[in-house]
Amino acid sequence: MQLFLDTTDTAVLKDLAQTGLVDGVTTNPTLIAKSGRPMLEVIAEICALVEGPVSAEVVAPDLESMIAEGRKLAAIADNVVVKAPLTREGLMLTRALAIEGIMVNVTLCFSAAQALMAAKAGAAFISPFIGRLDDHGADGMELIHDIRTIYDNYDFSTAILAASVRNAAHVRAAALAGADCATIPPSVFLELYKHPLTDRGLEQFNADWAKTGQSIL
Repeated sequence: MQLFLDTTDTAVLKDLAQTGLVDGVTTNPTLIAKSGRPMLEVIAEICALVEGPVSAEVVAPDLESMIAEGRKLAAIADNVVVKAPLTREGLMLTRALAIEGIMVNVTLCFSAAQALMAAKAGAAFISPFIGRLDDHGADGMELIHDIRTIYDNYDFSTAILAASVRNAAHVRAAALAGADCATIPPSVFLELYKHPLTDRGLEQFNADWAKTGQSIL
């Protein structure tokens, strides 16, 4: 499963990209606002740091303006993925850009029917928000299972990008459910390789090694 970072903090991104385990980046208007920087500048900088897909979201309310924004965002770099809301206009945008060969990430998905429509429109990615569903008493992971079944039934190539991920357990469950990728905050990325038994075991190994008085180098 691919792991994307959901962030506009380029300093953090630059640091974590050095692991070689960051496959892409997602952004949204809220994250851009928090950065306090011009959107086009932020997206260009992120694209220079990461070779994989970088999602940048349109914000216009009407289809014509959405298409113009999508084209402008896609022109920033070859790895830009235009992010579109799961609305009628967003799906029409997806269809229009897909015909032009521009990848689209359809976001704010909360039902399998919505995911079906996005795939039919030609979305490269669908972003089901599992954490927000959990917050409202639904089972976010059940949605991932349902989308996986539908996409496999009809051979849709749209990648399932689990979003609104809150913790490492969400990542594990999304992987088991068949998500193609997950977009996660940097804090969750750091959780994924940590375990208290690993730390304890390493501490013991280091203590035992020190007793030998040896050096490998």
